[in-house]
Amino acid sequence: MAKKTLIPASKRNSLRTHRQIFTLNDEENKALNRYIAKYKVANKSKFIRETLMLAIIRKFDEDHPTLFD
Repeated sequence: MAKKTLIPASKRNSLRTHRQIFTLNDEENKALNRYIAKYKVANKSKFIRETLMLAIIRKFDEDHPTLFD
């Protein structure tokens, strides 16, 4: 198996430059932390980002226009 070459962050196409901040209440934060501990999530921000984008993409797929309605 070939070794994967790492591309420096300065040369990547999809740099994350737009910061989004949101707040959670105590119950939401407790649930998130419990999930992360239970399923041993290694990267919290990656998990939140991927989960959020997955929900958005699913919604777009559900709402796409159809030719025959």
